[in-house]
Parts: sequence; C-alpha cells; structure tokens
Amino acid sequence: MTNYPGASGNGDPASREQQGSDAGFGSRVDQLGSEAQQLWSDARGAVDDLGQTLDIRGRVERNPYGMMAAAIGVGYVLGGGLFTPLTARILRLGVRLAALPFVKDELLGMAETALQGYQTGRRMSGPPPSPPMDGTAAADASAAGKPRPPSY
Repeated sequence: MTNYPGASGNGDPASREQQGSDAGFGSRVDQLGSEAQQLWSDARGAVDDLGQTLDIRGRVERNPYGMMAAAIGVGYVLGGGLFTPLTARILRLGVRLAALPFVKDELLGMAETALQGYQTGRRMSGPPPSPPMDGTAAADASAAGKPRPPSY
C-alpha cells in the first residue's frame, strides 16, 4: 500500500496518530485554491489591461466593417486556412494587383522616352518645308501647270 505523507486512511497506525496533529492535506488544498484564485484574477487583470490598450470597443464603434474584416481574417488564419490553395490564389492576385502601378509607371516612362526620342529626331532632320500662304503659292502653282487652289 502506498503511503502519502499527511493523507488519511493509509492504514498505518503512525499515520492515524498524525491525523489530529497534521492537517497538511487540507491546508495544501486551501493553499492551491487560493493560488488558483490569484492566478485567475491576475489573468483577468491582464486581459482587461490588454482590452484597454487595444480599445476594442472604441475601434468597433469607429470602424465596424474594418473590425468585421479583421475578425474574419483572424478566424480564417486560426481555422487553418493559411496554407490552402485558396490562400495561394488570393496572394497571387494580390501581388499582381500590387505590381500593376509599378508596371504602369515603367511603361509610361518608356513611352515618354520613346516620344522624346522621336521628337528629337524630327527636329534634327527638320520638318518638310510648308508652302507659303500668301499669293506667291498660287502664282508658283500656275507657273508649274498645276491647278490653282480655290480662294475664299
């Protein structure tokens, strides 16, 4: 038979003599109960402090839809949805959408450079001469045997 110190009913005559003088088991249970209550109150205080720091109620009142989205996200992650094919697809789409402005800026920069190069090339070669708009153009055209432009 196993003997526990301070436990009653061991069958040992010496332990029966100690029952009256040694009430260790009852006091130990009381001590454990009080320590458990202290731990519970400390944990409750820590949760209250965290709640005040995060201001959950205030955030819900100021931005209820954002907090719902955050709750859904936390539930998705805690529910094991982080390493699923759906998450991989969502991340790929997010990366593509995030990269879109950078690609657009690069393409616009390349187009501007090409346009500037085209304009610089036209300036260097020079535009074709335009005919003068006075009466000499009509005289030159009739001298060359070309039909005369209408005058308004």
